[in-house]
Amino acid sequence: MKFLFITLFPEIIEQATGFSILKRALEQGLIEVSCINPRDFAADRHKTVDDVPFGGGAGMVLKVEPFAQAINEAKKQLPGADVIALCPSGKTLIQRKVQELASSQRDLIFLCGHYEGFDERIFAWVDERVSIGDYILTGGELPALVVMDAVSRYIPGVLGKQESTQEESFGESLLEYPQYTRPVVYEDMEVPSVLRGGNHAEIRRWRRREALKATYLYRPDLLAQSDLALDDGMLLLSVVKEKSGEKNG
Repeated sequence: MKFLFITLFPEIIEQATGFSILKRALEQGLIEVSCINPRDFAADRHKTVDDVPFGGGAGMVLKVEPFAQAINEAKKQLPGADVIALCPSGKTLIQRKVQELASSQRDLIFLCGHYEGFDERIFAWVDERVSIGDYILTGGELPALVVMDAVSRYIPGVLGKQESTQEESFGESLLEYPQYTRPVVYEDMEVPSVLRGGNHAEIRRWRRREALKATYLYRPDLLAQSDLALDDGMLLLSVVKEKSGEKNG
């Protein structure tokens, strides 16, 4: 899968993809990453890509011409790619959207903004807008990298074991169950005995209950999005009763 970043700061992308899993994926040819700098399409000798806003106001607005030309060049390089603008007006990124982007197997062009944002006309060249949350960042590079990182994990071979994506947090709109490794005891904190007993049916049931418990305690909003089975309802009821008992105790 190919990812192309339209960015004024390609160094951010180069540095972020030079480590760990993304670096290995690049070296193995599982993903490709490239950048186009809109400054290369600026008409003046100063390579100006921003200007003062019509109507007044603080800050500078990114000009339509260099960014539109950068997108056109990106589409020449990746003809079938979708253009995604990272901006506050976009739909909030959730795991289902990540899976949708990955399963489409379409290359992605990320439009990364700065300053006070884009000239609104730039969005005529955009297929969709994406936001990673309701807060303000200095630019679109970090959100774009977040999207690429999340999508890349679903590309076969990027992770050591593909089942890692099947039982992780948000996979079923639930948080992941707690994980443990050696030592068995550390400062009076012990790994639950069920995980050491070797009964895989009991382990699966314990993990499912703990996933429901974590979601109930920390992200109850996710439960409304989950397709819970009858057994899940019983497990969740036991979690609610347990929590109620702690409060009453």
